Amino acid sequence: MRHIRIAFDGKRAAQNRTGLGNYSRFVLNALASRSDVEQLDLYVPHPSRTDLLGALASSAKVSLCGPTSFGWQRFSSLWRVFALSSQLESDGVSLFHGLSNELPLGIEKTSVRSVVTIHDLIFRRYPEYYGFVDRQIYDYKFRRACQSADRIIAVSECTKRDIVSFYGTDPNKIDVVYQGCDPLFASEVSDSTMQEVRSKYDLPDNYILFVGSIERRKNLMLAAKALRSLPSDVHLVAVGRRTSYTAEVEAFAQSNGLSCRLHVLTGVPLQDLPSLYHMARVFVYPSRFEGFGIPILEALTSGTPVVACTGSCLEEAGGPSSLYVSPDDHESLARCISDILGSDSLRQKMIADGRAYAANFSPEKLTDDLLSVYDRVVAL
Repeated sequence: MRHIRIAFDGKRAAQNRTGLGNYSRFVLNALASRSDVEQLDLYVPHPSRTDLLGALASSAKVSLCGPTSFGWQRFSSLWRVFALSSQLESDGVSLFHGLSNELPLGIEKTSVRSVVTIHDLIFRRYPEYYGFVDRQIYDYKFRRACQSADRIIAVSECTKRDIVSFYGTDPNKIDVVYQGCDPLFASEVSDSTMQEVRSKYDLPDNYILFVGSIERRKNLMLAAKALRSLPSDVHLVAVGRRTSYTAEVEAFAQSNGLSCRLHVLTGVPLQDLPSLYHMARVFVYPSRFEGFGIPILEALTSGTPVVACTGSCLEEAGGPSSLYVSPDDHESLARCISDILGSDSLRQKMIADGRAYAANFSPEKLTDDLLSVYDRVVAL
């Protein structure tokens, strides 16, 4: 299998700084580091716009491919949908992996085998968080990709169950291959670097941390409500993209005298995140629903105890060492945080156990799992 050409939809890896982009870059970097993988072809709409790929863009193993005709270069977003299948076949590609929930139209009619990663079906479970048109587009793309693919990768058992439930997909067609986090979070962070980051963002000495888009589904309000029951020297630092929901959380903080204890940080570069995790006393992830929950894995890898919510896949990401509460129970969240802050022995045990659990998501382990999926597809 290692001698065939493996191609990928590289749009998200090249253009998306979060979420799907991070997953795509993790997969590509992990595969590129393997001695038993010879070549990776990345099909991207704009081969000249690849800053986010970093060292991947110049790797001898990586070939960047884009639209071959002037017409498709002008309409590169449509090229990914309507013209990529025929280009893959003419390029001699044997296996194509759609890293972000979709496959090009007609790929099932070509000689190219295909794998698609489905991250979540949140738009089906919680349609109120999405516009009508967006839901219809996502549903068409995801459903068709599940039908067309030779095999499907789900990023969690929770996502696998949803694919079977919503699309009637044969569970035997689906492989669960977990996500990993950037190796940067496993690196040691010096005291001087942490102090630089603390000064840069004017961080308090004692804080709990949240990382993720500050949108309604992520449920940051639960942490803000829990803050009322915590000592006055405990602050909440939220790192992520602002949405209209952010203003609701800030308004709640203001009306409850918590404004000075809520810190919202946006535009934080990746290199600063390990310090933010390391300095946090507890990491909270009160999201109502996720496909996996990468920030939880980042926290565990960094040595930060985690409190997350029940109801989706977060127990898969956090493991048995983390604590879990209902996404509507701010009192339980406050109690869990208090227990961790009040017991150094509990905190140290959660740190040690959390790091041990996070080792299950090493790039080497996940890459082995991914290559096994490719082997199965080629053997069909």
